[in-house]
Amino acid sequence: MKVLVTGATGFLGQALARRLCGLGADVSGLGRNPAVLARLEREGIRPISADLADGEAIRAACQGQEIVFHAGALAAPWGKREDFYKSNVLGTQNVTAGCEASGVQRLVHVSTPSVYFGLDSLESVREDAPLPARPVNEYARTKLLAEGEVDRAFGRGLPVITIRPRAIFGPGDTTILPRLIARLKTGRLPIIGDGRNVIDMTYVENVVDALLLCAASPLATLGKKYNITNGEPTPLWPLIEKLCMALSYPYPKRHIPYPLADGVAALLEVVYCLLPGQPEPPLTRYSVALLAKNTTLDISAARRELGYQPRVSVAEGFQDFVEWWQAGREWK
Repeated sequence: MKVLVTGATGFLGQALARRLCGLGADVSGLGRNPAVLARLEREGIRPISADLADGEAIRAACQGQEIVFHAGALAAPWGKREDFYKSNVLGTQNVTAGCEASGVQRLVHVSTPSVYFGLDSLESVREDAPLPARPVNEYARTKLLAEGEVDRAFGRGLPVITIRPRAIFGPGDTTILPRLIARLKTGRLPIIGDGRNVIDMTYVENVVDALLLCAASPLATLGKKYNITNGEPTPLWPLIEKLCMALSYPYPKRHIPYPLADGVAALLEVVYCLLPGQPEPPLTRYSVALLAKNTTLDISAARRELGYQPRVSVAEGFQDFVEWWQAGREWK
């Protein structure tokens, strides 16, 4: 089976490309990080250095592929609107066009549950839940636009299925837990809100399981979107305390009310938008809400229609991450 993975130099893309290669697939990995591409090539994955916004390069990469996994995106809580648009919207346009021109058998698209988030608590959110009138940030806005591109391609006949995985973590993570660790290391992370909020997370290999299920799912699943999590809502701050204990960092003691933290973050966003280069502020309204609000998803549709069953628990995945981090963050 010939398979293309976009975003293959990212966290999820690397895990997916490695799993596919281990299963005997003929895997091409598309990305922009030359060091990671070289490592993937040594592991038997064909490297393709290309930008998602380069339509000609993406069409060439799709040529001759049977299945395309589109995991490439600019995923960040802050950044320039044009950068998000180029990577997430134009990039998805190019991927769908390349798949249509090449007659791929299936496109599996990775979206995000950030499209649901409007700074309020969310609990057991289903795929058909109403979306906020205003996306929470440029990442959510452009990923929603990307879903629209996928929907239009499906309407034209492209076999496609979409997943929305929540808070992916595990060995290789460069975003979720590393960002927390960076703040814990400075000792400047306060407990925001009452410290009792519950979140959903997803171990990276569970997301890979879901992607493989999507590649072979029944025809009735095409055109649909599926929430993917570990299916075990977890109190956030006790998890952070466990992380502190594992890595010998002091657990935060200061409490800041959510309205105050939200107000400070809103002011910082205005100020940092005015600075040269618009650097990321130390707090954004989105990051503050993630630390204080409930965010859990309903994955019953994925269980029922895809046969998805999380294999690795949050506790097991957390331990895998800690061991990887303590070992110097090298791939096994």
